[in-house]
Amino acid sequence: MKKFLSVLMLLSCIVLVFAACSSSSNGNNNSSSSDSSGQSSGKSEKDEKDWTIALVPKDSTNAWFVRMEEGVKQYAKDTGINVFQKGPAKTDAAMQVQVIQDLIAQGVDALAVVPVDPAALEPVLGEAIDKGIVVVTHEGSTQQNTMYDIEAFDNKGYGAFIMDNLAKAMGEEGLYTTMVGHVTNASHNEWADAAVAWQKQKYPNMTLLEKEPRVESEDNQERSYERAKELLKKYPDLKGIMGTGSYDGPGIAKAYEELGLVGKKFTAGTGMPNEVKQYLKNDSMSTATLWDPKDAGYAMLTLATKILRGEQIENGLDLGVPGYDKMQFVEGSDKVLYGEGWIEVNKDNVDSFGF
Repeated sequence: MKKFLSVLMLLSCIVLVFAACSSSSNGNNNSSSSDSSGQSSGKSEKDEKDWTIALVPKDSTNAWFVRMEEGVKQYAKDTGINVFQKGPAKTDAAMQVQVIQDLIAQGVDALAVVPVDPAALEPVLGEAIDKGIVVVTHEGSTQQNTMYDIEAFDNKGYGAFIMDNLAKAMGEEGLYTTMVGHVTNASHNEWADAAVAWQKQKYPNMTLLEKEPRVESEDNQERSYERAKELLKKYPDLKGIMGTGSYDGPGIAKAYEELGLVGKKFTAGTGMPNEVKQYLKNDSMSTATLWDPKDAGYAMLTLATKILRGEQIENGLDLGVPGYDKMQFVEGSDKVLYGEGWIEVNKDNVDSFGF
C-alpha cells in the first residue's frame, strides 16, 4: 500500500511540473500582459524601438488612402516608431484578409485596419488578438474583433449633415436615393441610414426611392457614374442622389454634367477636395464633406501605441490631431470612440486644402 501511495505521489508531482512548464511556455509566446480577467490588455513588454505597427487600408491605390499614408509617414517621423502602411491592390475583402494574414505571420505588434467588410475580417482579426497583437480599427464600428474602433465623428450626426446639404440643394423636396461604396461597409451604411432617418424627421416633402433605396458604387468612380446614369434613365423624376463613398459624388456629378442636368439634379456627400473641385466649381455637385484621412491614420497609430504602452483609454482621449483630441465613447459602447473631425468643402474653399 505504501509503495502504491509513493508511486501516486510521484506521478502527481510530475503532472504539476509539466503543467507549470506548459503554462510558462504559453506565457512566453505572448508579448502582451493580461488584466485580472485573464484577457490581454495589449500592453507590450518589448522596448518601443522594437515595435512594428502596420496600418492596413481598404486598398493601396485609392487617393483617400494615399493621403492616409501621409499620416503614417508623419507619425513615424514624429515618434521614431516603426510604422508602415500596407494594403491590397484594390478594395477587396479577401485580398485584405490575405494582407493581414501575412502581417500576422511577420509578427507585427499592432494592426490598425480600415475594414472593407467587417464580417469578413472577424476570423483573421480574432486570430491576431489571440496571438497578442493589438488591433484597432477605423470605419468599422460593427467590428467585434477589435480593441477599439475610432470614428472621425458621430456617424448619425454626419449622415444628418450630408442630408442637410442635399436637402438644401434640392429645395427640400423631391425624390432621392442613397449610394454607398459597398453594401457591406459599416460606416457608409450608418451614414445613409442616419440621413434617411433625418430626412423623414425634418424634410417631409422629400421621398426616398423605394425600389432602389441603396445603390452600390463598389468604391469606384466609373461605377458610380454608370449607376447614376442607370438610375436617371429608369427614374426620370429622381432629383437627388446622396453619396457616401469618396468616389460617389464625383461619379454622380459627372453623369449630371454629361446629361445636361446641372441645376436640375443634385448630389452631396463625401469627397476628396481635388477629386470634386471641378464639379463644385461648375455646380454639378453642391457640397462635399469629409475628414482628413491623414489625420485619421495618425490617430489610429497613436491609439495603437497608447494600448501597447498600457495607457488607459477613456473619454476625453487625445490622439494628437485636431478633431481627435477629445474622443468620446459612443453611448452604450466600450469600444467605439468618435471625435469632431468632419470638414465641409464647397466651391469657395475647395482650393485651400491641398489634397
